Amino acid sequence: MKNYSFVGPIIAMTLPLVLFLCLRFGLMTDPYLMNLKRHFYIVSAIASLSTIIAIAVGIAGKRLRNIKVSFLALSFISLALLFLLHGLSTPHLLLPETDLAGVAAQLSMLLATIWLWLSSLPSDNKLVELLSGRHKLLLPVWIVLMSIVVIIGMFFPHIIVPLYVQSFELAIIFITLLLNLITMFRYYQTYRFSRFPLQLAIVYITGWFMLTQIIMVTGETWRLSWWIYHYLLLASMIVMLIGLVKQYATKGTLISAMRALFTNDPFERITNSISPSVKDLVIATEKKDKYTVGHTFRVTMYALHLAEELQLKPEQLRVIAQGALVHDVGKINIPDDILNKPGKLSNEEREIIEQHPVSGYEMCRELGFMKEELSIIRSHHEKWDGSGYPDRLMGDEIDLLARIVAVADVYDALTSERSYRKAWSHNEAMNVLVEEKGKHFDPTCVDAWVSLCERNSSVYLYPSTAINDDTTGDLISTI
Repeated sequence: MKNYSFVGPIIAMTLPLVLFLCLRFGLMTDPYLMNLKRHFYIVSAIASLSTIIAIAVGIAGKRLRNIKVSFLALSFISLALLFLLHGLSTPHLLLPETDLAGVAAQLSMLLATIWLWLSSLPSDNKLVELLSGRHKLLLPVWIVLMSIVVIIGMFFPHIIVPLYVQSFELAIIFITLLLNLITMFRYYQTYRFSRFPLQLAIVYITGWFMLTQIIMVTGETWRLSWWIYHYLLLASMIVMLIGLVKQYATKGTLISAMRALFTNDPFERITNSISPSVKDLVIATEKKDKYTVGHTFRVTMYALHLAEELQLKPEQLRVIAQGALVHDVGKINIPDDILNKPGKLSNEEREIIEQHPVSGYEMCRELGFMKEELSIIRSHHEKWDGSGYPDRLMGDEIDLLARIVAVADVYDALTSERSYRKAWSHNEAMNVLVEEKGKHFDPTCVDAWVSLCERNSSVYLYPSTAINDDTTGDLISTI
């Protein structure tokens, strides 16, 4: 499986940090570069870009009524307004030399970090729920508060500076670094599943925020090493804008992009993470077989639940989301009179049916699907005892993800109405899975599914009526 590593963000943090350390500790010349206009222009650019991001995200958040999108907007509002104060308080530009510029810069990092951290928390977090109750007022009230701080800072800097108590500086630094590290990890974990550009952008940004905080505290004002953090923040805003543009391109509208980024609905989680070509294949498959409408999505959801129960990695969950959705795509090539036949299939018809894993495999291989998704498509009808098809694989020879999808596929087939029988109830289907453990199915997968269903009945969504078939063996063989 392709390993989407942490190398990119690590390199993006390491290179400027090494440069800063070389300059700061005399390994490279660290000239004194006091340029008030350059400072003002860079800071103004950062504040302006942050404002654009905040407005774009804020509008989407208001229309979506999504608190986590609003948190994202609040983060960039905080950065924009306090960094504006940082720029306006550039010494000898509008104000005499004070500590206001440094205080404003550190507070901007702290507040932006807190809101960004909140955006990474689960929606059922108590703090998130508390703030959700004030969702409509949150953004306008915070803008007013930050604007007041800017105004007071410009006209009464002697009030703002003492509020930033120097004895708390170490605590503020620690909190900023810790929350950014947590946020970076959480967004990276979600990126590993959904691969959304904006999530990766936030991973880079939080890394640079940590580095910015370090340079702010340890750097010497106006030295070349000190200027690094300004360019890091400028790069952060540019990367965020690129992430927004790419996210917009994948979803068509900014609102759709934000909805996809923070959705908690399992159905949306699946559909948002798949490519348009996969969606087209799913639609084509379900149009072909009228009796399996919704089957692919249910199988995918069941498989994801089971994979999470088995504690698979996010990359593996993504593979399941892609592969399970098209596991039956080979049925497109099966004649309708065989696929939807109400009676028992002849041996010749069964041979044709059993070609669909290979047919789907060949089709998706030509479309550029990865090896792991292809193994689900080809091997979801293999059996633990080696009696399955098309390759007669046995036990661990069958890819784990295909074994997971096999359990989900059979469970949904049993509990769904077909042309040749009525649907089975949940309990009846579970009995079949247990009976076939070690024969048709991987015992570990069956045990995990049983445990999951006993603990949480909401994972199986479509229990139905009673058994109406000759034997369990015949029914299993028709799935």
